[in-house]
Amino acid sequence: MRILGIDPGYAIMGYAVLDYAGNKFTPVTYGSITTDAKTPDEERLLKLHVELTELIKTYQPEEASIEELFYNTNASTAMMVGQARGMALLACVQNGVKIFEYTPLQIKSALTGYGRADKKQVQTMVKIILGLKETPKPDDTADAIAAAVCHAHHCSGRKRTL
Repeated sequence: MRILGIDPGYAIMGYAVLDYAGNKFTPVTYGSITTDAKTPDEERLLKLHVELTELIKTYQPEEASIEELFYNTNASTAMMVGQARGMALLACVQNGVKIFEYTPLQIKSALTGYGRADKKQVQTMVKIILGLKETPKPDDTADAIAAAVCHAHHCSGRKRTL
């Protein structure tokens, strides 16, 4: 199964495409899409949509795992991230990629066994699970990989139809 992991963000949107077969992960590509703070909001959202759509068309994931919006204290940041998340959902739906959503707690639990794990613990597990020499940077990229791994763990028990 080919999974697209997405860590939604407005300034930085992390992504990862992983192949998952026989309990083994193979990284296909991962990285981040960045937008410039000086660019008008609508152009930033368009860039996120266009680049994510291109990734989907290039790598053809079957399913997408996206982190649910976590809202802490900054309402304006939450609004912007929500808009970027909407662009990611739209890109997936437009390209026939089935979407699965997970909370930060679920993602951390799937990787570390502990839902309150810190970023460093998650990044270390991403590195170990994928057999990487270095931790993917920026943090958003590692978070996208973690979302994809979480989905693989959640869906590995369900029956697949051909």
